[in-house]
Amino acid sequence: MHYRSRVKFLSMNYASGRIGLSFCDLVGAFMIRTDQRSLSATIAAFFDVDNTILPGEASEVRFFRWLWRRGIVGWPEARESASWLLRHFPPLSLHPLRERKLYLAGKPSQVIQPLGEEFCREELCPRVSPTAMRMLDEHRRAGHAIIFVTGSIDFLIAPVADALRADRCFASQLEQQNGLYTGFLVPPLPYGEGKRKLIDRLTHELTLDLSQCYAYGDSPGDLDLLRAVGHPTVVNPIRGMASIARRKNWPVVKWQ
Repeated sequence: MHYRSRVKFLSMNYASGRIGLSFCDLVGAFMIRTDQRSLSATIAAFFDVDNTILPGEASEVRFFRWLWRRGIVGWPEARESASWLLRHFPPLSLHPLRERKLYLAGKPSQVIQPLGEEFCREELCPRVSPTAMRMLDEHRRAGHAIIFVTGSIDFLIAPVADALRADRCFASQLEQQNGLYTGFLVPPLPYGEGKRKLIDRLTHELTLDLSQCYAYGDSPGDLDLLRAVGHPTVVNPIRGMASIARRKNWPVVKWQ
């Protein structure tokens, strides 16, 4: 898991719903500030990213396809991933796919991370939901802390979090040995119960009143996040989340 403070931002065009890319194109635009801005908010808005702020396909699925088109990954990585999945795949569970990133195993981080940032500029920044941007702005004007909690890989999501001025961003971090990715993630994984653990950590750090906090998520992996707050909202529901939201009387919205 990787924890980021606020960093430099991209420009945004609310009318078009697109994030300006000129700042991203500058060398050094993706820079983490060494000073961490302290937060005094007692209310936070927690956002999942894939299929919420970024509607549609998961960012990592898009990244794999992007790498494939460039010849960075191919059939050997696909076969290895499929073989491992068949050996470890519990019925009706995709969790093994979240824990292992075999398509990146053995690849140098100094090559993959810049590619991930390039992919984000090309594929993710233009797909941020205009509705999500307006909601983020509403929370920001209300003085709420903006927290991203996602199971996606940190270097794929960080530029989007920076662009949208998130106060904190929790994402998956790839394990490395001697500068090469192992295919494993550094625990804990920010998914399911792991998201709740992060919320508990932040509650202690920021003295949050969870009964007044907000959360937005799309899938069963966000249930612990949604249950933890007083104002949960299901966005672009998948995998039975619409039914769960109806049973719990949670609002359901579509962000395009």
